[in-house]
Amino acid sequence: MKAEATDQAGKAASVEEHVRFDQTCPILRIFDEPAAKEFYLGFLGFHLDWEHRFGEDYPLYAQVSRAGLILHLSGHHGDACPGSALFVPMQGIGAFHRELSGKNHKHTKPSIADEAWGLIMEVTDPFGNRLRFCQRKEEGVEQPA
Repeated sequence: MKAEATDQAGKAASVEEHVRFDQTCPILRIFDEPAAKEFYLGFLGFHLDWEHRFGEDYPLYAQVSRAGLILHLSGHHGDACPGSALFVPMQGIGAFHRELSGKNHKHTKPSIADEAWGLIMEVTDPFGNRLRFCQRKEEGVEQPA
């Protein structure tokens, strides 16, 4: 049975017509602020949107973003589990791969896996969190080599 709600005009409408999710914003656990900034800002090319601390000598909570993807990075115990995996649908995976490969990062040498349904480039941050950048295959669209 579908739940119903009443809109402003008094008409019955399904709840699904009123529910809308804007965006997911994953929280990733970090343990070393310089390493996190080097990886997310330096290597992946994200921008630091803001930082927050409850006081001096408190853990960092920050937002980074790039091309519509927003991530929260947290040093707070309990905010997230280290070793999480994110599935990040995207376009332009070939260009992103070339950009990252050109940086010659000491600990991360990304490659693209060609699956039947799409292309995947997985990178792991210094805290064991895996970011799986994925681009669906489309007919007639040239795929990166």
